[in-house]
Amino acid sequence: MAEADPAQPIVTASGSTAALLASAFVVSTCGLIYELLASTLASYLLGDSVTQFSTVIGSYLFAMGVGSWCSRYVKRGELRLFVRIELLIALLGGCSACALFLLFPLVDHFRVALYGLVLAIGFLVGLEIPLLIRILRGFDFRETVSNVLTFDYVGALVASLLFPLLLMPHLGMIRTGFLFGIFNAGVALALLFTLPRAGYRAEKVASVLVLLALIAGFVASDRLQRWAEVASYGEPVIYATSTKFQRIVLTRRDDDVRLYLNGNLQFSSRDEYRYHEALVHPAMGRVANPRNVLILGGGDGLAAREVFKHPEVQRLTLVDLDGDMTRLFSRTAMLSRLNRGSLTDPRMTVINADGFRWAREAREKYDAIIVDFPDPVDYSVGKLYTDTFYRAARKLLAPGGMMVVQSTSPLIAPNAFWTVASTLEAAGLQTRGYHVYVPSFGEWGFILAAAGPIPAQGNIPTGRFLTPVIDQRLFDFPPDMARRPTPVNRLDNQVLVREFADAWDKYES
Repeated sequence: MAEADPAQPIVTASGSTAALLASAFVVSTCGLIYELLASTLASYLLGDSVTQFSTVIGSYLFAMGVGSWCSRYVKRGELRLFVRIELLIALLGGCSACALFLLFPLVDHFRVALYGLVLAIGFLVGLEIPLLIRILRGFDFRETVSNVLTFDYVGALVASLLFPLLLMPHLGMIRTGFLFGIFNAGVALALLFTLPRAGYRAEKVASVLVLLALIAGFVASDRLQRWAEVASYGEPVIYATSTKFQRIVLTRRDDDVRLYLNGNLQFSSRDEYRYHEALVHPAMGRVANPRNVLILGGGDGLAAREVFKHPEVQRLTLVDLDGDMTRLFSRTAMLSRLNRGSLTDPRMTVINADGFRWAREAREKYDAIIVDFPDPVDYSVGKLYTDTFYRAARKLLAPGGMMVVQSTSPLIAPNAFWTVASTLEAAGLQTRGYHVYVPSFGEWGFILAAAGPIPAQGNIPTGRFLTPVIDQRLFDFPPDMARRPTPVNRLDNQVLVREFADAWDKYES
């Protein structure tokens, strides 16, 4: 069949025009979803979400610009090429999340695969809009450009709202990728059967095959997700879900249950008692009568379990961002056994809120504050380690109260560790650092903080690991972990995030 004369309009019917403008909306939505998927997945797997979002989005937009520039070399057959591009984007974009998850544990240079895929999808997406405008060239140019760009931008808005509010919490990344791949393939198929042109038999067959393959992938998404996570974690996955805030994965091998948040290990049931005893008791034992206690973070309830070992405790408030996390560890029998039912204890109050905002608005005073946030892998978590946050937390300390902050590894990231101490001191608190060996993590550190002098000794209960004698040893630092000059982590510099990332990158390279 002969190609269309480039001097003649390709589309003339109003119904066909509407189909093409609807296509502009769909392809824009799909394109932004693929961009968000790649950025989110990179931040999950590689950490430092600001860097990942910036570099992925920048690379994607650059590739779109290259694709738009290259569209000038298409002299004829725009409709056929547009359909083929849609099918390629459907395959690459639809399978992108699944492919990257599967590749992550298998390849040494994951970023090459990541950015190669981002550039390829971006290049193809960049070709779409110029081709659509040329397909509609039989109409008033100003109206055509205005309509196409309007639908394009509206599609981008829809994608930016759907992704965090609906798609990530309810579908997850792999199923979302396949779903929007189906939409891309559906656009190609709909155009082939809607536009008043004969032929394109090969494209119709290819569209149907691609659509069926993506539907199969969507149906098998849970199984593919589990394969990807088993390959990534190297352990049987017994539970996995994506919440509005994070990816929660639980693995189990024999008697070892492990929790991963966004791919980062949070605890192993074989040795978590070392971490949580060291987190809680040095602070609680240095308070004369810890009746009212606050935990910030710690949604697994394991720190709360240790707090309730102090009989003086009358009230415990736990503030954790993710309600799905606290519900999981309060309602699942295996997990509630680990935390000994601490999240459902009548003395417990669970508040699901952003700790940064909550601390600034709270007015109650607490005898002990346990800060058990994830490591400062990105700026959204790094704000919880700033002098601004610590000033807010300081106002919540009752007279004679004590605060403790989990502060990453003083061996692997000593500058990051002591930056936490410097930041607490900038907030008007006195500090003492200490550390403990946890086999799953290695050497791990904590900072005690108080408005006044910190007692050298405390009423330390004997646990599986911690004793009064061991408590004293925790405060001794060998030269390679000793105190050093470090800056203050502020909201406007977030030096801690960079210090943490640099140290762990060197350690893991």
